[in-house]
Amino acid sequence: MKLLLLALMLVATPAFGATPTDTTVASYHGASDRAGNYIVPGLNWRSAGTVRRDQMFDGRVEGHVYAQPLYWRRPGSEHGLIIAATEGDFVYALDAATGRVVWRTAVGRPVPRVALPCGNIDPLGITGTPVIDATRGAVYFDAMNDDRGTPRHLVYGLRLTDGSVLPGFPIDVAVGLATRGIGFNPVAQDQRGALALLSGRIFVPFGGHYGDCGDYHGTVVALSVDPPHLLGAWITRASKGGIWAPAGLSEADGSLYFATGNTEAARDWGDGEGVFRVGPDLAHPIDPRDVFAPSNWKQLDDDDLDLGGVTPLPLRLPGSSTPLLIALGKDGKAYLLDRTFLGGIGGALAIHPAARGVIITSAAAYPVRGAILVAYQARGAACPNGAFVPGIAALAVTAETGNRLYSAWCAKLDGRGAPIVTTTDGSSEPIVWAVGAEGDDRLHGFRGDTGEEIYAGVGTGDGMNGLRHFATILVAAGRFYIAGDGRIFAFELPQ
Repeated sequence: MKLLLLALMLVATPAFGATPTDTTVASYHGASDRAGNYIVPGLNWRSAGTVRRDQMFDGRVEGHVYAQPLYWRRPGSEHGLIIAATEGDFVYALDAATGRVVWRTAVGRPVPRVALPCGNIDPLGITGTPVIDATRGAVYFDAMNDDRGTPRHLVYGLRLTDGSVLPGFPIDVAVGLATRGIGFNPVAQDQRGALALLSGRIFVPFGGHYGDCGDYHGTVVALSVDPPHLLGAWITRASKGGIWAPAGLSEADGSLYFATGNTEAARDWGDGEGVFRVGPDLAHPIDPRDVFAPSNWKQLDDDDLDLGGVTPLPLRLPGSSTPLLIALGKDGKAYLLDRTFLGGIGGALAIHPAARGVIITSAAAYPVRGAILVAYQARGAACPNGAFVPGIAALAVTAETGNRLYSAWCAKLDGRGAPIVTTTDGSSEPIVWAVGAEGDDRLHGFRGDTGEEIYAGVGTGDGMNGLRHFATILVAAGRFYIAGDGRIFAFELPQ
């Protein structure tokens, strides 16, 4: 019955976190709220089957790619640029139509895995998705550099026109923090989450390496770009508590939101397993209006069930004045929070089993009348069709008392790609798209109301290779762009 109601509820409502695809895509999932909702007027449930890979698109790059590509079009230019960053410490600008290299910038040597205490990326270079400042014509990112055997985290700014390094860059994170009396161990810290831009400042989240080794803290660093210098940092009080979700930081109403992972040996809560709201000054919140943690945070710590595997998504229900936030954890639960009062320890509005197993991904959101659906990669729990298969699922967020959260649909996906959604106008005919990264390495599309698979890329020459876990899709210039090892793939969309 709920699936039927969802199908009937889909109407043309004002765009919710939706990104037109003929404009610059400056950050992860298309917008600062990380909703991953892209407007493609010609792509609907009937035309989805006509999506095809552009076999003529070149797209060759050097190195493994974990970061989402971005898109920038210079005013007056015929074609835009796909900006791609690799673990080889290279940044590329590719012609969005042909895939040929327009410019390529090397920013040092990446760090080999053997030089790190743990990890699963080899070599380690640029991992977190960069951010574009279109007004300045610049792209910013963190690169792990091997400086004569010493690993360093360096934040760069490049001109988008030619890839040249901007004056005052790079900024050494450890050196900048040391001048403020703050310790930062670049060998133990990893930069996995996407960068954010707010109030003319760049924000860079840090966690640890795979394996959770060494002395690190969950950290958000703020930098000024005019002139370039490090401004300060937010740091977990207890050891570890990494901020490592692929989407990094989300933004709404002038505030940043992020979640932390497990802390180590914390008897009292020390910022682990938490959701936080901070302003551009990164003042450390202590008020329950600005922080949330599950009441069983200590058990989550002990079991390594990070709340920080997914960036919290800001939501606003159509017709509702209450701004919401949803967090998904490795404990398989969804936590619905009031964005004006996050609730402190145990103060969630609602908690719902969202997965049978861990959730580590980036979510996508799209509105329906009276509800918002949140899609995520995981083995869904409480699936309406009873199919508890590894794949992709959608959770409905409603204003209904006693039923704020429920499972809308589940579908099979062979792989670990992070979903996005396309709509024709911000809400109509939603299609949830994901790649089977480290699985079948194919593109898949599902009806946003029912989860019915309407595109599988089987037998159409659409197979890819070298897709890394958490790979997500850029939608720009009438195409899908998907990053794999050594190549950016392009798919043509119906217009």
